Amino acid sequence: MAILMQQPATLDPTVPVGPQLLRVLRTAIVSNELEPGARLSEAEIGARYGVSRQPVREAFIKLAEDGLVEVRPQRGTFVRKINIGAVLDARFVREAVEADIAAACAERADPALVSELNKQIEVQREKAPSDPRGFIEMDDLFHRTLADGAGHSNAWGVVDGMKSQMDRVRQLTATRLPTDHLIKQHEAIVEAIAMNDPAAAKLALRAHLKMILADLPAIQEACPQYFEPRATA
Repeated sequence: MAILMQQPATLDPTVPVGPQLLRVLRTAIVSNELEPGARLSEAEIGARYGVSRQPVREAFIKLAEDGLVEVRPQRGTFVRKINIGAVLDARFVREAVEADIAAACAERADPALVSELNKQIEVQREKAPSDPRGFIEMDDLFHRTLADGAGHSNAWGVVDGMKSQMDRVRQLTATRLPTDHLIKQHEAIVEAIAMNDPAAAKLALRAHLKMILADLPAIQEACPQYFEPRATA
């Protein structure tokens, strides 16, 4: 089993441990700290985090539902490889939902939202050169803030819940992300919102999400062990 070296070995006993454990395991998988194919042991994880097997088993079930682990009868539980179909579906759904979110923000053109988004872009610019994973976190915050600003926080929850496979690819490419270009795209989205131009906001958001996985074929070629084989006719 791969060891969660970067994850805390203790959970907060004052709150339910199940959601905490699920979050820890999900983070380790999405960040590729737990690599595709890694075998997960209920006993080892339970011992590491000081919990019984039941919350570990429940976490495995939820992760399996999300396509992040595979439970093989009589063999064990393994981290699933990245499914390209799920990655492309997540990007498709994100584009459809978030384009309307950006348009809704532009219809409101809230100065406070514009100010907050511009502040976040400055932080993105600071993190981009030396903290690529921090940049990804700020990118997620940017998109979540758009949803909150449009009054559609629940919509972001839906998107966030289905984009785990997409996030795994983003983590693989973290050190090679074209951050300068991504930041310029964020600026174009904010500018359209500030100008009260829903159509331009939609176009800017769609262009941004189309580019996020532009280098997916190259990543597959460079890291084939991380991906499920393509289905053959």
